[in-house]
Order: sequence, then C-alpha cells, then structure tokens
Amino acid sequence: MIAVYSLVFFFLLITSVYSKVTISISPQTLNRTGDIVVIKWSGVESPSDLDWLGIYSPPDSPHDHFIGYKILSDSPNWKSGSGSISLPLTNLRSNYTFRIFRWTQSEINPKHQDHDHNPLPGTRHLLTESNQLNFRFAVNRPEQIHLSYTDNINEMRVMFVTGDGEERFARYGEVKEKLDNIAVARGVRYEREHMCHAPANSTIGWRDPGWIFDSVMKNLKQGLKYYYQVGSDLKGWSEIHSFVSRNENSEETLAFMFGDMGCSTPYRTFIRGEEESLSTVKWILRDIEALGDDKPAIVSHIGDISYARGYSWIWDEFFAQIEPIASRVPYHVCIGNHEYDWPMQPWKPDWAAYVYGKDSGGECGVPYSVKFNMPGNSSEATGMVKGPQSRNLYYSYDMGSVHFVYISTETDFLKGGKQYSFLKSDLESVNRSKTPFVVVQGHRPMYTTSRKIRDAAIRQRMIEHLEPLFVKNNVTVALWGHVHRYERFCPISNNTCGERWQGNPVHLVIGMAGKDTQPIWEPRPNHQDVPIFPQPANSMYRGGEFGYTRLVANKERLTLSYVGNHDGEVHDVVEILASGEVISGSDDGKDSNFGSESDFAVLWYIEGASVMVVGVILGYFVGFFSRKKKESGVGSSNGSWIQVKNEET
Repeated sequence: MIAVYSLVFFFLLITSVYSKVTISISPQTLNRTGDIVVIKWSGVESPSDLDWLGIYSPPDSPHDHFIGYKILSDSPNWKSGSGSISLPLTNLRSNYTFRIFRWTQSEINPKHQDHDHNPLPGTRHLLTESNQLNFRFAVNRPEQIHLSYTDNINEMRVMFVTGDGEERFARYGEVKEKLDNIAVARGVRYEREHMCHAPANSTIGWRDPGWIFDSVMKNLKQGLKYYYQVGSDLKGWSEIHSFVSRNENSEETLAFMFGDMGCSTPYRTFIRGEEESLSTVKWILRDIEALGDDKPAIVSHIGDISYARGYSWIWDEFFAQIEPIASRVPYHVCIGNHEYDWPMQPWKPDWAAYVYGKDSGGECGVPYSVKFNMPGNSSEATGMVKGPQSRNLYYSYDMGSVHFVYISTETDFLKGGKQYSFLKSDLESVNRSKTPFVVVQGHRPMYTTSRKIRDAAIRQRMIEHLEPLFVKNNVTVALWGHVHRYERFCPISNNTCGERWQGNPVHLVIGMAGKDTQPIWEPRPNHQDVPIFPQPANSMYRGGEFGYTRLVANKERLTLSYVGNHDGEVHDVVEILASGEVISGSDDGKDSNFGSESDFAVLWYIEGASVMVVGVILGYFVGFFSRKKKESGVGSSNGSWIQVKNEET
C-alpha cells in the first residue's frame, strides 16, 4: 500500500511540475519554405541538458515519429527553465506542432539509435505541446522547382511539387512582364506501398510526398534568357524565375559537377545532415550569378543525391536547398547506391552479393525516378509489383563542345545488357567535329585509391566491360562519385598511365560535395599507428576538402577545376586539349583557360579577382580525419601531365 501511495505521489508531483511548462510559437502561419518560426518556452523546473524539443509534421504523429529535434540547451538561457529556438521550416504540405520532453540518463536506450549509432531521445515524459503551425495558402503553391534538358534542343523541362493534384501550368516568355506561352503540367505521385522496405515504407519514414508536376516549355529560341513561373490562377503561382535556353551553335560549355552532396537540416534527425552541402551550394550560386544573362550552364550531380535513405521529408529539404540553383540552370543527375540499393533488387549477380546492400533505406529508386525526369527513356523494373519503374538510369546530350553521358553503376552495365548496348551505340555515334570532348559520368568509380573491399568486385567488372568501350571510342574524361574525396588520375587505361587522353581517359573522383564520411585508405606498413596514406604514381592529385568541380570548354580545350569550399578558390586544375595533350596546371602558375586570352574567362571573375591562382597553392586543405591543414601544390608541365602528390594526415 505504501508503494502504491508513493507511486501516486510521484505521479502527482511529476504532473504538477510538467503542467507549469508553457510553449508558444510565433508566427503561427508561414508563407513559404524557409520562413522562420520562433519557439519559446518557460517553466521547465530543474532543467536537464537532455530536455528536448520535438518537431512534428503532420501534427498527430506519434511521439517517436518526429521529423527532427533540438536539444533545449541549444538556447543560451536554458538553465533558467526558459528559452527560445528559431527554426527555418520546409513546407511539408501539412501542419507542424512542437513538443517538449524530459529525457533522463537512465532512460537512454543503446538499442534505439540513429544512423550514426547515437541514442535517439526518449518520449516517456511529455512536458508540453504547442498549437499547430500552418503554411496557409503555400500548401498548394508550387515549390521545389528544378529544370532539366529534354531530348530536343528547343525545349526546357520544369518540375515542381504541390499539395494537391489539380491542374497546373508553366507560363513563359522573353519578357518578364509578358509570359504569354503556356505549357500544361502533368501531375503524378507515389505511395507508401510503392516502397520496398523500412524505413521508407514504415510510419516513421513515410510522409506524403505531394504531387510532382512535370511541364515542358517548347519552341524556345536558342541562347536567350527566358522568364517563367509555374502554378495556376486558382491555386497560385510561383515567383518568376529565369533560365538561358540551349544554343546548338555555341561552342562554349559551362558545367558544375559533383557527387554525394546531400543536404543540411536545421535540426537533428534519424540521419546526419550534410552541413558542407550549404557551402557547395553557396559557391556554385556565386559562379552562376557571375555568368550574366546570356551564358547557359548545367549542373551534374552524379549519384547519392539527397541521402534521404527512407526518411521522405529529407527529399523536401534537399529540393528546397537546391532550388536557387536548379530553378536557374538544368540540374542533371544519375543514380547512386543511396537512391537505389536494396536487398531484393532485380540485378544482383553472385559477385555483387556484398556490393549492393540496403543503402536506399527501402526507397529502391522510387522517389529518384519520380522526382526527376532526365533526357532519354531508360528504365528498369524495380522488382516491386506496385512500384513505378526505375528511370533516369542512362542517357546523353550535347552541350557546346562536349558530349555528356550518364550511366548507372547500380543496374546491369555488363556486356549484353540494355545499358551496355546504349553506351556502345551512343559512344560510336558521337560527332567529334561538333563535340570533340566526351565526358562520361557514373556513381561508383572505376579508378580510386580508396581500398574499400566491398567495391573491389564492381571496379573489376567496370574495367573488364566498360573500359574497353571508353578506350576504343576515345572518351575524354570519366567522372565518378561514391568516394567522398577529390582525386584526379593520369590519362589511364588498364591501370597504366598514357601520354595522351585518346585511348586513355582522364578519371576523376568528385564525391566531395557534402557527405562527410570518408573512404578507407590503406596505411603505410611503417606507419601503422599514424594515418598517413599512400598515393600511387597514377594518382596525380588527391584532396581532402569538400567542394565541387567546374568544367569550361570550347573546341580547342577542356578545363576541369577543383573548387574548395573553405575559400571558394581553385585548388587543382587539369587542361585537356583537343589535340590530345593533358596538362596539370599551367606553366605560369595560373589556369590559362581563365586568363584574359579566353573570350569567356570573365565568367569566373569573382568579387574583383582577375584570375584564379592554381599554381603553387599556399592555401590549406581540410583533412576530415585530423581536421589539420596541410600545404599542397600543383605542378606544371609543357604539353604533358606530371605527377602531383597530396598526402593528408
């Protein structure tokens, strides 16, 4: 009986304490994604550094089905029992609520963890819950706007998301105040049962993705700036955006290329956000704004797109983050393991038993296939009876002097398959007088100094089946992601460096756009206790800093530059001449394709800088393992590649 009274007393005490906690939000209505809400609380007695704020959408979600959380100690005055947190929110097409919980050390459950094996907060003790926050009319207004090419030179595709499937349009024109051309948008969606595994098909991971609309703006004049907006009179229109249409007669090619970016979230959640992705977006936006109104450009994101891994609202966060870029220039993608891989995927040969795992979090390519629509019509069955087919697997297009090819390393690429046939036919039909340079892109690398044993089998098959096609058809450059670092190889085939790029493509790994887990490097035998990593002779440059690559080309020269996120400057450069020479850097310590001799070098004049210095660089590279900064350099050569070493500690 005493025990019963004690429990009742404890319950009444806890209830009394918790009932004093108050929470308020301001404003209670937001107009668009990115607007900020301020959450204030008071009355938390004996505050703990484990007390936390849960973020919920829809508002009736169970306590452990939050989309994210913040620890109350993030507020400077939390020890007083009061505080506030400001959060930019993304429109998830449903209302939000916020709940405060008490979580104690004794309740930490080592089996209830996020993807990084950190304990997820407990929900036993709810202190208070806010009123609902809504996005008012913004729920059905178009957001997540992104462009891409079609198979026709005089078209541009625009895709966007709304809360309902009612009729929408794109309207566009050459004058901002006169958008007289109208294109109907087609709306589609996918459902929870289309997903193949948890968490994507679970109540924790699933959120309504809204309606994804797809519209094609047609009959565009070449090389002109067009204004456009999407939506409808009934449901509302987006802001007016602009793009520069394709120009079949231009020899210039401008591209921003990277892999493995992901996105950042303003809260903690079941998976880690990629904070460095914000810097990547920032610097690319800087470069795009420097282009002016008459220079078309593209973005290539070669796999591991959002890193949602089954938590569907991360896709919303990703598209909100890239919209300032993707609403201005075409945003092209290829599929990676974190979009597609799951244990029952249709193509999984015996040698790939340890290659293709469950990295998609049960998405099995569905969100990727519906949210993007790339040129071409490649598709494969997902293996799910109800699910849509996997799309956007392999395709190509011309831009200026470059023929771009995208391939899938997650589906069948072996000789005899559909993708191999496409690649063979495509490479054999390139018009080299029009596009002297060919750039192939895929997710998992054919060449890398990462020693991840899991990927050894696929690299072996890529060299066996794909490299002969690359060599025979004189592929100029091969770009890969998956390894979260930058690495550039010599002109190479069959693991042997060549003198010229014809028959020896230049391979680069560019998976350094945001994801912060790093590859496994093999330590030197005489430094087992020190993380100093070897760099083979065929690896010309290896950087540990986040960033992206810029591609600039005309018919005589293609230049690839590695831009680092810590300063937005170029840290490695390779010049590839149509005549066959491959030059690491230039003989005057500057990127000669960005100097005054080039008629479009001014595109990269940023904030008063007349050239980007890429010679002997005294800037510092951020190494993930140690966070130390190490001096590195770029060599020079007259007409041939030279070896450049960069070893991080």
